[in-house]
Amino acid sequence: MLAFVIRRLALSIPTLLGVMVIVFLLLYVAPGDPVQDMVGERADAETIARLRKELHLDEPVYKQFTAYTLGVLKGDLGNSYITQRPIIQDIRERFPKTLLLAGSAMLLASVLGVTIGVMSARNPGGWFDRIGLGFAYLGISFPVYWVGLILILIFAVNLKWLPPSGYGGIKYLILPAFALGSRSIAFLARVTRSSMLEVLGGDFVRTARAKGLHERVVVARHALRNALIPIITVLGLDFGYYLTGSILTETIFSWPGIGRYVVNAIARRDLPAINGSVLFLSVVFVLVNLITDLAYAKADPRVAYS
Repeated sequence: MLAFVIRRLALSIPTLLGVMVIVFLLLYVAPGDPVQDMVGERADAETIARLRKELHLDEPVYKQFTAYTLGVLKGDLGNSYITQRPIIQDIRERFPKTLLLAGSAMLLASVLGVTIGVMSARNPGGWFDRIGLGFAYLGISFPVYWVGLILILIFAVNLKWLPPSGYGGIKYLILPAFALGSRSIAFLARVTRSSMLEVLGGDFVRTARAKGLHERVVVARHALRNALIPIITVLGLDFGYYLTGSILTETIFSWPGIGRYVVNAIARRDLPAINGSVLFLSVVFVLVNLITDLAYAKADPRVAYS
């Protein structure tokens, strides 16, 4: 197992290096001037030239990339052009908020999605199965930003039960967590249903029922565990997506996470903030995929890594 982890971490280094190169070059060739965005349109040419020199933007791109790479190897992602603060400090303050939102969305998706899938599989073709499948189709079809706006309209504007945006107690977390996890709830319900239907027809399930075990024990202890592999795959991929792709949700609900930080950095051409955030999120996604692979072996003893 340890050798597998070390090998996966070693293989992730070229991936992260490729991310650094692609993002850096894309930002370099993208239209716009970050210095112009910082000083405004009325700044004189002398001021713009001085700032470009201070920020080393007048140097060739290979020198800029070399300096940036050396800084990353030392644990320095640079300073923001706008806030003048270290990027790593901004990430340290904002990532826990994104982690809270992603964890809440994943908790909702795990509980609701797996429950709906299991109950649908126990009585395929029944009324609950039909309602669950209808909900799953709707959840997969609706985009996150549309779900978020509908939730705000219903529960914040009309019913006034929950705040429409912001960061605070649990009331501020409910709507963005449900909006972010809505697609996973629907997709996880379908995956769980399909996997459970396949497992419930197995010989070991019939044997467990023949031994007189209660149906709940058969479903929870025997069937569900053997159906966990595709469920873990969905949970791992979606959790990585929540951590790295919650930009729309954080923007709609004004959630002060790292996704909204990236949006603001892109809008203001804050190149160090964009580079540092994308690299950090890439590392997070690699680690989440590694943890997902390790969870396979925990859920199914037949899966072994060497």
